[in-house]
Amino acid sequence: MKITTKIAATALLLLSVSVSAAADSNSTKLDFTKDNNAMSNNKSIVLVHKKAHGKNDPTHAVIWLHGLGASANDFPPVVPELGLSDERSIRFVFPQAPDKAITINGGMRMPAWYDIKGTSLEDKQDSEGMRESQATVEALIDQQIAMGIPSRNIILAGFSQGGAVTYFTGVRSQHQLAGLLTMSTYCPFDKDTAKERSEINKNTPIFASHGTLDPVVDLSMGQASVEHLQQLGYAVEWKTYRMEHQVVMEQIQNIGAWINKVFSQP
Repeated sequence: MKITTKIAATALLLLSVSVSAAADSNSTKLDFTKDNNAMSNNKSIVLVHKKAHGKNDPTHAVIWLHGLGASANDFPPVVPELGLSDERSIRFVFPQAPDKAITINGGMRMPAWYDIKGTSLEDKQDSEGMRESQATVEALIDQQIAMGIPSRNIILAGFSQGGAVTYFTGVRSQHQLAGLLTMSTYCPFDKDTAKERSEINKNTPIFASHGTLDPVVDLSMGQASVEHLQQLGYAVEWKTYRMEHQVVMEQIQNIGAWINKVFSQP
């Protein structure tokens, strides 16, 4: 397996992740389908990890958001490498962010969940854009519920900018979620979390991971977010890896183990 990342000189988040396909295609148990209705103006990529026996209708879902300047195509290749249990069918939804003008990149338009004006935490907090993305994710949760998957069987996941949206939406959602998965990111508007959070997800498990050599979102920013959430009583599992702004195989395998553990809960 090969994982590579490309980061623009002024961009803050992941631009490209490529993962080679598994050698044994029979081991992946994946269906690749397009879902053109998942977002109003953009397409999502939908994968289904099928269980070994019985009906394959998905009973669980993972909604996985990409980073700035990236696309819905970035993380689907990771799914076969997660080592998921074949005891359940899981629908993976990879939504595509709309194009936005990004201030820190000179106003260049690119896929983004919100605007970023600078490198400080304050400059990474675009309230209007964040609220719009929160509404998009909530609509995706509602869609999965309408398709027969209860919210308690749904994990929200995201890398970098997508992870920030995951934090923001997850702690505020009125839907009881199975878990939050965040990678190479930070918790935006952390000063507002205590007063805006939903009690329904106060016990929702969180898996947060970060690169110790991350030049884009500093490790200290990710760690401070984790500590803040822990102080508020959230159960956050925190792992670091010797990597930059990217994902690595050890991390992917740990994520897969965490998903298996979360989804095995009654």
